[in-house]
Amino acid sequence: MAQPVLLDIENLSVTFGRGARAFRAVDGISLQLKQGGVLAVVGESGSGKSVTMMALMGLLPDSAAIRADKLVFDGRDLQTISARDKRKIIGKDISMIFQDAMTSLNPSFTVQMQIGEVLKTHLGLRGAAVKQRILELLELVEIPDAKNRLNVYPHQLSGGMSQRVMIAMALACEPKLLIADEPTTALDVTVQAQIMDLLHRLQLEKQMAMVLITHDLGLVAENARDVAVMYAGQVVETNTVPEVFQTPAHPYTEALLQAIPELAVGQSRLHSLPGVVPSQYDRPTGCLLSPRCPYHEARCDAPPPWQPSAHGYVRCIHSSLPVRQIFGAKA
Repeated sequence: MAQPVLLDIENLSVTFGRGARAFRAVDGISLQLKQGGVLAVVGESGSGKSVTMMALMGLLPDSAAIRADKLVFDGRDLQTISARDKRKIIGKDISMIFQDAMTSLNPSFTVQMQIGEVLKTHLGLRGAAVKQRILELLELVEIPDAKNRLNVYPHQLSGGMSQRVMIAMALACEPKLLIADEPTTALDVTVQAQIMDLLHRLQLEKQMAMVLITHDLGLVAENARDVAVMYAGQVVETNTVPEVFQTPAHPYTEALLQAIPELAVGQSRLHSLPGVVPSQYDRPTGCLLSPRCPYHEARCDAPPPWQPSAHGYVRCIHSSLPVRQIFGAKA
């Protein structure tokens, strides 16, 4: 039986500034996530991954203008419900693990105070029940000697322990959707593996839906089923993990795969696209990748259609080209 859609975003745009200085950081994003599913949002720094999810959470500053044809979570329109009702959802049913736990945790408050605030605000817990739930959460995220960690401050924790505290806070109310924004940033390789194993296990145990924001395609291959690839504020391809890795439909997805060292064994140099991501002042009128794309032709100077590909969608006129050569073998 197919799972119902939990998150439905259609034509979401986020613009900062006004007039001639206005910059559209997110441009026409459409995403869907089913209950219990895992969606990886992939792209280089500045592609709009975090801003998209911040818009969903309502965490952007007043200078951001947010527009969407649809912004629905669990059957409720987040654009039309009252601020009071939205506060009951954000932090409880939708929670987020931020990029850098060392700077995201408040240095002035202990672990107990910071997790306790979530429990008091959203679940109404008080007294001994709060402490008991905090201990359960710290043990859930495998923090050793949890009792003696209650009254420590963030600076007294390692990077890995700080990230586990962030995960405990995010899971405190057993959310239906967990957004993990670069959850392994600034962690060493062994701790990265531990954190991702922990998130994967908890996602399966709790049957949460999860959005994994990352630029690491290795994490995508191991932890997600569906992928949305972003470039310069747009989603350029959506597909399942096997299809993205075996038959990428967009040239940018192909370039990302060709830049993975593990998949480029035997090559003298890693593949790279020439040029840079377009800025606010030099955005092409057509396909945003066209100045850097090896498949560029005259018709790429018009905005590309958002069209079906094998099991997904792609924003490219070249998706119907013959199968390409990747890593020396046919995809």
